[in-house]
Amino acid sequence: MKNLMRDLRAEHGWSQAHLAELLAVSRQTVIAIENGKYDPSLPLAFAIARLFTQPIEAIFFPDQESA
Repeated sequence: MKNLMRDLRAEHGWSQAHLAELLAVSRQTVIAIENGKYDPSLPLAFAIARLFTQPIEAIFFPDQESA
């Protein structure tokens, strides 16, 4: 799954560590999500969307290869 999390984080001027703290996850989780190596759970995806005040589908979208 592709996502815009890295771009949104950069727009806010947040480090990966700060975002991880805000979401109560590890920095490694943030890195894995940003790199598309880990798909967040639904509750975590909702938390990310809420934090960035965006709908989930504006942040996460299917990778064309896996769709």
